[in-house]
Parts: sequence; structure tokens; C-alpha cells
Amino acid sequence: MAPIPSPPAQPDDTPESYVGLDARAAETQARARGWSTVRALAPGTVITMEFRGGRINFEVDASTVTRCWVG
Repeated sequence: MAPIPSPPAQPDDTPESYVGLDARAAETQARARGWSTVRALAPGTVITMEFRGGRINFEVDASTVTRCWVG
């Protein structure tokens, strides 16, 4: 039987620290802190709810991060 894969460790980071940042600066900071996937979304964008380790999501309005969550 094959071993059960374990998800990669997520960066030790605080999503709330990105709120209020310029979207480009937030993406640069997130990549520097080790996030493998950085996703910027417009407010109200329809997305699926699957959890993906190593991904950070930004809701961006007028080039500013207004909300941030992982997965």
C-alpha cells in the first residue's frame, strides 16, 4: 500500500498583516515568506471552497488588499 502523502508545511505567517497593503507589494511579500500560490481576487468573485495548502488568497479592491485568507 502506498503511503498517505502529507501536505507541505505552510509558511508561519499572519494573513491579517496583508490587509491594507498594495496588491503588488502584498504578493511580493507573500512569495518572499514562502507561499507557493498567491491568488488575487476581485470582491464578489465566485470561487470553489477546496483547501489548498501553501496558497494565500487576497481580495483586492482598487489595488488594495481588503481581505486575506489561506487555503
